[in-house]
Amino acid sequence: METSIHKEKEDLIELFGIHFESVYHLPPLCSRILGLLIVEACKTGLTFEQIVEKVGASKSTVSTNLNFLLKMGKIDYYTLHGDRKKYFRPSPFSERFANYLKIIEIEKKIIDKMITYREKTMDSPEERINLEHAKAYKSHVKKVEELLRETIVEFVEIEKVNNKS
Repeated sequence: METSIHKEKEDLIELFGIHFESVYHLPPLCSRILGLLIVEACKTGLTFEQIVEKVGASKSTVSTNLNFLLKMGKIDYYTLHGDRKKYFRPSPFSERFANYLKIIEIEKKIIDKMITYREKTMDSPEERINLEHAKAYKSHVKKVEELLRETIVEFVEIEKVNNKS
């Protein structure tokens, strides 16, 4: 039974890795480290040494990938009083979703500029259709933004409860 759970865990980490590689275009090792942290680090985090051991890569390579994930806001770390080690874990969902909101804010500005530009310059049926697409896309982005904001509130509440335990 123990080996089937171990295999299931390894498969799950690999699935996360493939997903992050294809969707977020993360390098393969970054993707696997993020998958590893999601699956194994939700309780106590993983130390640098544990990550090096589990992914089987060099210390410098793991360090480079961890720094990349930290800069992207995909992971964070904490330290314990009297312990010099860093314990890495995935960033809280509320923070990860807040990063999506930043992307949406930028996208809304671009869409608005596109709509303004197209309204000033359109002189063909194709450009009129393009304007309608831009307006429909803006409406979609606003709905996604609203859903994200609601989801962030839910996750913040869950995270507050978990941080109290």
